[in-house]
Amino acid sequence: MIRVLLIDDSPIALHILQRLLSRAPDIQVTGTAANGKEALDLLPALKPDVICTDLHMPVMDGLEFTRAVMNKFPCPILVVSVSVEPGTLNVFRMLEAGAVDVYPKPCGILEADQEKQAREFASKIRIVAGVHVFRRAGAVMRAPLPHPLPPHAPMRIVVIGASTGGPQALREILSHLPAGFPVPVMCVQHIGTSFLSEMVAWLAEVSLLPVRKAAQGEVPQAGVVYFAPEDTHLKLDDGGRFDLSQTPPCDGHRPSITVTMRAAARRFGASAVGVLLTGMGRDGAEGLADIAAAGGVTIAQDEASSVVYGMPKEAVVLGAVQHVVPLEQIAPALAALAIRRNGMGTAPNRKELT
Repeated sequence: MIRVLLIDDSPIALHILQRLLSRAPDIQVTGTAANGKEALDLLPALKPDVICTDLHMPVMDGLEFTRAVMNKFPCPILVVSVSVEPGTLNVFRMLEAGAVDVYPKPCGILEADQEKQAREFASKIRIVAGVHVFRRAGAVMRAPLPHPLPPHAPMRIVVIGASTGGPQALREILSHLPAGFPVPVMCVQHIGTSFLSEMVAWLAEVSLLPVRKAAQGEVPQAGVVYFAPEDTHLKLDDGGRFDLSQTPPCDGHRPSITVTMRAAARRFGASAVGVLLTGMGRDGAEGLADIAAAGGVTIAQDEASSVVYGMPKEAVVLGAVQHVVPLEQIAPALAALAIRRNGMGTAPNRKELT
């Protein structure tokens, strides 16, 4: 049984969440709390496998609670929020503090939606229950790659795909890509549609490169990070412009990492670089294989630094991965590859600029 602690100051919300989870035979709600302070007092006795917490609560809110949990009782935390208010990044502050993932809080249960909501929520709980929880540490030593990436065709595009644990991994990578990075970066992150815009803004805080959602017909620009928009595949047309598509999901996802990587492989061939990060499932494995088959470079995050070693593992098993790399070495690897292939000069990092 997966033991779950639910935290929300709304009795109605707690009732809805409990009702949804009651349909899952392998999940047991072992306790509820109205705020973070109550929940902290319950943790030593309950020892939950997963904590689901709201953000805005009296006495102790979700952010303060998450920091306290990761300091005293490290445990997988799922942020369950109605939505993200425009201009606020509090949910993503909780990911910074150590929460694993975010999930849109159901506002009610209609008979037609019950089964779908229950299935999706239980699936998210199961994924979070199996994650690798990290304590937030200080600076990480960035050792050189054991096998430097070889020079080859000039690099023209980088595609990065991620799922569970991806926002935190993307923040690590984007915060260490230099300002002079010479090619566009296309990103696909599996996340609820309520959260994408705020995630992009949160990532832009630490990036020396502009970060935004891709627009239909836009020509990808060097040194810009683009994200696939909500519920939309990010492709490239024959002229190299963004083609936003509503074609059916691939590997259960829209946007799909595989769809974007395949588009990059078709357009750029050996000049494409694919990076597959932490996440559950197998989306991206076949797309990474297409980049490898086209002569491009393929990189997968290693197991030790992955919150969920699902997608990278599937790509390794498929034989699509040329380089398995710890998270903290991925940005240096991309920068080194740009220097070797494109002759890019070095640039100061954010700390040096400030």
